[in-house]
Amino acid sequence: MRSSLRATWLALGAIALWATLAPVGVRLSHVPPFLTAGCALLIGSLVALPWSGFQWRLAIVPAKTLALGIYGLFGYHFLLFLAFRTAPAVQANLVNYLWPLLIVVLAPLFHKHSRLHFRQVLAAISGFSGAVLVMTNGQAIDADFNLGYLAALASAFIWATYSLMTQRVQPFHTAAIGYFGFVSGVLSLLCHFTLETPVSLSFSDAALLIWMGLGPLGLAFYLWDAALKHGNAQHIGLLSFLTPLGSTLLLLIDRQEALTSLVAWAGVLIVGGAWLGRTSKNQQAANDPQFEIKSSSN
Repeated sequence: MRSSLRATWLALGAIALWATLAPVGVRLSHVPPFLTAGCALLIGSLVALPWSGFQWRLAIVPAKTLALGIYGLFGYHFLLFLAFRTAPAVQANLVNYLWPLLIVVLAPLFHKHSRLHFRQVLAAISGFSGAVLVMTNGQAIDADFNLGYLAALASAFIWATYSLMTQRVQPFHTAAIGYFGFVSGVLSLLCHFTLETPVSLSFSDAALLIWMGLGPLGLAFYLWDAALKHGNAQHIGLLSFLTPLGSTLLLLIDRQEALTSLVAWAGVLIVGGAWLGRTSKNQQAANDPQFEIKSSSN
């Protein structure tokens, strides 16, 4: 019981940190996305040091796993910051949070024992409807359609496929996430200096980047990993649906915006669809006789 309670608090800590990513990302929307991603990921990679006991060998992974880590951390965060820079923040944030639903829907493509159930098809329709609602503002798509929504949708797709593909590579130590972040951060900064116009960062910008790196792009990953290793994965997974709710509320408060009925309904469709489409432990066991919850050891 004590271990389960500890895992719950660890998961809630990660969720609270992730909820701040959107408001901070929007405040930094004037900063080029490659620069934002690069600085935050490099700072976040430093958080891995105490987790590895300052033993760098624990972070070393095969080239295939490293490429997957770069795909996930670099691709996801760049596209998310690009979405915040080019599309209305609240709506882009909701579209991004299709990733829990996409994990369920895409699972059969990555795991031969996974199957789509009728409930999950309904969940996909619900989540997609919510995304369309916020992307079109309830109107027909026209020439003014904001391409930033596609960046948000692509970020959700990348995080979902990254999460699924991590189960197909050799288990790696939590410290390897810091390695992924470090390489992705360096790559992001190289892209910034090559493709973007250099900008000067204010003290406020620097403070927000440090918070982003240490919190939602740093400590949150390790709290979540520890929660999964010490608690019930299904229960912790359900807690993740608090993230889009908390993130959207913080965005509205930070931007002093009212919650419109359209955004509220879209949020209900997306979060509700993700919850409806969750895969229970019993379903996974039925699909795969060899199913068991595994995690890499510290």
